[in-house]
Amino acid sequence: MGSASSGPQAGPRSAVRRRFDLLFREVAKFGAVGGAGLLVNLIVFNLVRHLTGLQVVRASVIATVVSIVFNYVGFRYFTYRDRDRGGRTKELTLFLLFSVVGLFIENGVLYAATYGFGWDSPLQSNVFKFLGIGVATLFRFWSYRTWVFRALPAREAVASAESFLDEDADPEAMNRYARGPA
Repeated sequence: MGSASSGPQAGPRSAVRRRFDLLFREVAKFGAVGGAGLLVNLIVFNLVRHLTGLQVVRASVIATVVSIVFNYVGFRYFTYRDRDRGGRTKELTLFLLFSVVGLFIENGVLYAATYGFGWDSPLQSNVFKFLGIGVATLFRFWSYRTWVFRALPAREAVASAESFLDEDADPEAMNRYARGPA
């Protein structure tokens, strides 16, 4: 009756698989919001640079600030909508703090290319803007998921309890639970 396939390895393996699936979905959602934020950032950067005549790094900082606002809304209400919503002031403060660090990383790369190496053509500016965004994105992903949009503390406990309830119909699973870890 299928009991052979639900041996002792099914529990830990499915827990690892669940965690991997959750991480994959988080990265995909972060990437979707980040990709849209990248487009906002590059469009605003090029519009500001070419329509206002501002220096390249100043135009980039304006574009980064606009994309930070865009990304916060996307992360809060799409990527991390299931995360802890308590302490919104703390969340926003941390988000802004880590976003400013990302702003310095992103625009530091552009600044070094523009003023350190003299690479200031529109193509070069966009390439180094893109590269700076990439480096800053790695920092932002780590910091946002670790410090800003924290998982609810009881989430894993609830998932464990729900999996116990799902196994309730299977007497062999109940016996495995009663025996404890092997």
